[in-house]
Amino acid sequence: DYKLTYYTPEYETKDTDILAAFRVTPQPGVPPEEAGAAVAAESSTGTWTTVWTDGLTSLDRYKGRCYGIEPVLGEENQYIAYVAYPLDLFEEGSVTNMFTSIVGNVFGFKALRALRLEDLRIPTAYIKTFEGPPHGIQVERD
Repeated sequence: DYKLTYYTPEYETKDTDILAAFRVTPQPGVPPEEAGAAVAAESSTGTWTTVWTDGLTSLDRYKGRCYGIEPVLGEENQYIAYVAYPLDLFEEGSVTNMFTSIVGNVFGFKALRALRLEDLRIPTAYIKTFEGPPHGIQVERD
């Protein structure tokens, strides 16, 4: 049950969190909080099997947290799930790593009828880990 671990409405986001807003349409019978928690789990540290490294790391340090769910006005059974990801979850300077984690295999998750990433806030602390072109933009253009 992902809801117990990954749905944390009391969580206060940090300036260093990567914040995502997903539009979720749960399968019939799946509560919206469970759907939001499933997105947070599947796009961060959740897995369907026991992993031997579970005892070596702190789940609270790395897990994504669904900290809010609100209905989409005018749409039946659609919700915006707000998910916060700690920076420690991602490799510095790697857009590929960040997007693979956040939008990788979560879109095939069976608890959801539909899922769409609506918005993403990347904090300055993470942006500063990207070095950019090694010789400056003019050299890259030439």
